[in-house]
Amino acid sequence: MTENSVFREIPLNTPNPNKNRAESDRYGWFISDSSVRANLDWPRFLDIEIPLPSPAEQQKVVKAWKAFREIKEQNEAKAAPLMQVCQSYIQELKHTYPLQEIGPYIEECNERNLEGKFAEQDVRGIATSKGLIETKANLDGVSLNSYKLVKPKEIAFVPDTSRRGDKMSLGLNDSDKTYIVSSISAVFNVDKENILPNFLYLWFCRSEFDRYARFNSWGSAREAFSFEDMKRCKIPIPPIDVQRAIVNIYKCANEAKQIAEEADRLSREVCSALLQHVINS
Repeated sequence: MTENSVFREIPLNTPNPNKNRAESDRYGWFISDSSVRANLDWPRFLDIEIPLPSPAEQQKVVKAWKAFREIKEQNEAKAAPLMQVCQSYIQELKHTYPLQEIGPYIEECNERNLEGKFAEQDVRGIATSKGLIETKANLDGVSLNSYKLVKPKEIAFVPDTSRRGDKMSLGLNDSDKTYIVSSISAVFNVDKENILPNFLYLWFCRSEFDRYARFNSWGSAREAFSFEDMKRCKIPIPPIDVQRAIVNIYKCANEAKQIAEEADRLSREVCSALLQHVINS
């Protein structure tokens, strides 16, 4: 903050990107006073100084922030009902088609990174949120030769279900790249003529499946849901065109969700950069 910075009270209904910055959170915490529970009192809040560019420059930042927020809110409004429709259709399938074990339609894959073709940037973790994510593990000095390959449209899961909050770590490789996962994981492909991998993945994303997998896990100190247990899982198998229609609804919902998340990220990063620009110009 500069010496000539002044505090300007802003109407409560006016968005203030400057107060939405992480720096403002840290500073507010730093100047909070108390013993057991810190408080930022109103008189102390009024003493906060901010750089004050011209109203025209302020308006540029506010307009950019509003535009990103509008994109975020519009896409969130689209994603929620589409996701509900998708889950409703899946639920309805149980009353329309007989439940069948998926064992005849899946095949375990045990291809390893023996030649070291895939490196650390190709390693993926398997999340309880049902996705393949960039690994958070420290791989310094770790040999990746025993890691299993997960090719496009293959599904990987962690058999151990003991300490994951009653959720199964599972993910579909919905990209055109091959990744590698820990050797403790189970990987399998799907008979695409009868079951679309994305449709099966949506079934696995249901909380009912998490409960099923946890209930059917076996062990003493550590419980596991093996590939053999997975093969005994029963699902309704509608015609491929019905599966594809449900998958397409999910993709539309997921795309809207991703756009909303990206707009939210940009609202913070771009507006922060704009603030720095108008302050320093």
